[in-house]
Amino acid sequence: MSGAMIFIKEDLLINDTQVQVLAGILNICALVGSLMAGRISDLIGRRYTIVLASIIFLIGSVLMGWSPGYAVLITGRCVAGIGVGFALLIAPVYSAEVSSAKSRGFLTSLPEWGIAIGILLGYISNVACAKLSLRLGWRLMLGIAAVPSLLLAIGILKMPESPRWLISQGKLGKAKRILFKVSNSPEEAEKRFRDIKIAAGIDEKKESGGKGVWKDLLLRPTPAVRRILVCAVGIHFFEHAVGIEAVVLYSPRIFKSAGVTDKHKLLLATVGVGLTKFTFIVLSTFLMDRVGRRRLLLTSFAGIIGALSLLGTCLTIVERHHGEKILWALGLSIASCYTFVAFFNIGVAPVTWVYSSEIFPLRLRAQGYSLGVAVNRLMNAMISMTFISLYKAITIGGAFFLFAGVSLAGWIFVYTLFPETKGRSLEEMEELFGGGNRKSDELEGRV
Repeated sequence: MSGAMIFIKEDLLINDTQVQVLAGILNICALVGSLMAGRISDLIGRRYTIVLASIIFLIGSVLMGWSPGYAVLITGRCVAGIGVGFALLIAPVYSAEVSSAKSRGFLTSLPEWGIAIGILLGYISNVACAKLSLRLGWRLMLGIAAVPSLLLAIGILKMPESPRWLISQGKLGKAKRILFKVSNSPEEAEKRFRDIKIAAGIDEKKESGGKGVWKDLLLRPTPAVRRILVCAVGIHFFEHAVGIEAVVLYSPRIFKSAGVTDKHKLLLATVGVGLTKFTFIVLSTFLMDRVGRRRLLLTSFAGIIGALSLLGTCLTIVERHHGEKILWALGLSIASCYTFVAFFNIGVAPVTWVYSSEIFPLRLRAQGYSLGVAVNRLMNAMISMTFISLYKAITIGGAFFLFAGVSLAGWIFVYTLFPETKGRSLEEMEELFGGGNRKSDELEGRV
């Protein structure tokens, strides 16, 4: 959408307000999708929820690729948004539930690889399709997303169902067979099987099938669950409140403000954003289970604060010398933009999804996680739909200084509340957040 918006505005003759709505409406609809997906995944299972997400997204992509006008384009974007909400909730939950504790950080961050590859391919398709006719180019950019959606819908049918979901449904034999397939040893499979049964309450009472989950989450949470909920919702808030969507969606405008005026060079500069994102996402997946979640988050936020402060300074200098081409400020603006993307993707981007998908107790996981994803999509939509208005009101440099201030608040939030979860089983999380091991975790995770 980042590159497509340049051509959509020219082809459909829409104004900046309509551009902002087009950019952000996907995330408003994704919010709805994420809230629906938690309950649906508890009813039909994690695997079939992924199939449903793929089908919804496929329909949205076809509508966007066909759209004869703005109304159909917005409709397609909304439908795709519901699919995005489903996928963003269920992919990390599924990955966390089939993974062992030793490799969970790596495996649960793999959906971020998919997002990073998708964004990079999106930027590359922008450059390639820009050479086509105005009418065809942007429609192909958006419609081609139907292909991976179809592949996912078919491919996921070959994957096993989440053993934790199966146990919660009382399908113990099937769950045990899958655990033996996805564990590193028979001993580990047996231990995981016992721990999940205890956590699900199989040995004590019949599972309630999801009844009372919202009460246990919001109205009468234990101290541990309350802290888990604050951490999960908070990290999803800060992931987009730091302004990453402004760079991913509006990087052509940012680079144009910095002094890059040629349309082809603008699109090429955005490919750099995609390459940076992909490189550091890959690096983070190998660090997740070695360095730990907490340390990566603190390092990431610290780097983001520095990068955004520099970007805000450079853009302010360029703006004050309007009409002049200040090459050093242009170079530093692009470098600080890439640095922001790098620090964001080494920690905040992958850890947000890994951390929030692993900390909820089994009975509360899908719907608790859906609240975090809903906040994530809401913040994404707010940034997408207000960034142009924001920088027109307080200057583009001022907008990034604001994001730097929010990032500082994010660093304090993580330092104060987040225990380290590296190497812990999913069944240990409630005890961990109850405070029993807080001191040792804080010492281990400090930087």
